Amino acid sequence: MESSRQGGGIQQLLAAEQEAQHIVNEARNLKTARLKQAKEEAEREIAQYRAQVEADFQRKLEETSGDSGANVKRLELETEAKIGNLTGESERISSDVVQMLLRHVTSVKN
Repeated sequence: MESSRQGGGIQQLLAAEQEAQHIVNEARNLKTARLKQAKEEAEREIAQYRAQVEADFQRKLEETSGDSGANVKRLELETEAKIGNLTGESERISSDVVQMLLRHVTSVKN
């Protein structure tokens, strides 16, 4: 009777061990599946973030490229206007400068 009890107890322990192993394996599988899912979600979020940052970068690049063209054009117009002003001013005072130079060159000092 004692031996049948021990045999039944061993069988119960083996069955409990198999059930525990089954539960552990199932938990591992669920954990692995969840980790894979989390990794895929993270990769999707990273891809979306990269696409958004790249789009923002391209938009800003286009904005600044357009601005630099406008800035170049504005600077060219300002430069032309300043050159025109200087040319007009030099034409206006050139006869005075020539007269002043002639006076200094022709005056004799002892």
